[in-house]
Amino acid sequence: MMNPLSQVPLERLRRRTSVKWRRYPEDVLPLWVAEMDVDQAEPVARAIIEAVRDGDTGYPAGTAYAEALAGFARSRWGHEIAIERTAIVPDVMLGVVEMIKLVGGDLVVVTPPVYPPFYMFVRSMGLPIVEAPLKEDRLDLEVLERTFQLIRAERPVFLLCSPHNPTGTVHSADELTALAEPARTYGVRVIADEIHAPIVSPATTFVPYLSVDEHGLSLMSASKGWNLSGLKAAVAIAGPAAAGDLARLPEEVSHGPSHLGAIAHTAALREGGEWLDAVLEGLDDNRKLLAGLLAEHLPEIGYRPSPGTFLAWLDCRNLGFDDPAAVFLERGRVALTSGNDFGTGGAGFARLNLGTTPEVIAEGVRRMAASR
Repeated sequence: MMNPLSQVPLERLRRRTSVKWRRYPEDVLPLWVAEMDVDQAEPVARAIIEAVRDGDTGYPAGTAYAEALAGFARSRWGHEIAIERTAIVPDVMLGVVEMIKLVGGDLVVVTPPVYPPFYMFVRSMGLPIVEAPLKEDRLDLEVLERTFQLIRAERPVFLLCSPHNPTGTVHSADELTALAEPARTYGVRVIADEIHAPIVSPATTFVPYLSVDEHGLSLMSASKGWNLSGLKAAVAIAGPAAAGDLARLPEEVSHGPSHLGAIAHTAALREGGEWLDAVLEGLDDNRKLLAGLLAEHLPEIGYRPSPGTFLAWLDCRNLGFDDPAAVFLERGRVALTSGNDFGTGGAGFARLNLGTTPEVIAEGVRRMAASR
């Protein structure tokens, strides 16, 4: 199969009306929000078209999405998902909010730099946040254990981002096991945002968090893997010891997902594997391309290609800008996501979206280099 990341020309991308292509003026090249510049996988497009043709546009029902996810997890990761310990939710972050409510969370630990909505949604719940920063892009297990030991809360929660956004780090089984042990010791409930789980380089193994922690809760979705952000649906999954928590999920939460979203995600997980494999190969190529372009044109920027997500975390501190993304936007007319949005450790960094054509990446680096 041809690389889906090489097939959509820029002039057609600019006709799109999603936030990636409408947030900024037309002279800005958008390499920011986590949307991929791809045509939809044929099985997914077919499922959506057939549903619309049949008038199948009502409310979601049944467990087809969870069953498709279970099949994907079994074939890709050797991981078993028990359908009876799943529930459909509107999307991953709204699912995170509901999981925090279910376990009665009264304080949330995060590992910055980390996905900005972790801060946004938790603060909107009125809960305090404690940071346990990464160390060289990986979980700092000593800091995490010390943080778990010192926090003063009755029902603390740890939000795990796996694979990690923005660094692209894929946590190992040893790391996740070493996280689960102090979490159990100190009564910290772990909720894993695993939305990027399908986007892992074939040379690296993704490890589902629930494979190491029976008390954990996870949120998974086909959203990022198949570029389905506009068709909202996700699956909440409970470890065996957390089944009682998930059983208390209010029925009205299941009314929020899009029925078309569930249809599309189910088709992606069941029939979109070949398309996904082609995307993963294209992303590996794009990581190499970006590393080479930066070495040639912007050697001041540090970049360590990571196997997870379709995002690149760029260390721009040597450029001397307080907010490099703002400078790239103003001077070069290229939009990246500011590192300042990711919490402690994000200053001087910028996140670049690799889920696009090689031509767009090359043009983006050219514009960044012209901003110095």
